[in-house]
Amino acid sequence: MYDYPLSHYWTTEEIIDVMALYNAVEDAYEEGISKEDFMKCYRRYTEIVDSKSEQKQIDDAFLKASGYSIYKVFMEAKSHDWIEMK
Repeated sequence: MYDYPLSHYWTTEEIIDVMALYNAVEDAYEEGISKEDFMKCYRRYTEIVDSKSEQKQIDDAFLKASGYSIYKVFMEAKSHDWIEMK
């Protein structure tokens, strides 16, 4: 269980949607995920967190907590239909 970075400014729905991205990143590292499924979660995340600097801070906190990088999975999604970060 990880200590996920969450904002107290987010609504319950937004927290659920950001958690879906965290789960998608976990899937990319642990079992693989389709680009389509990951990007759906990622696009919603960027609607919630629209500041690039805040996205970087969240990615850094998530990386520190889990060892997984949102950014690296996003970069992998740019060139692959199936993302497997193993």
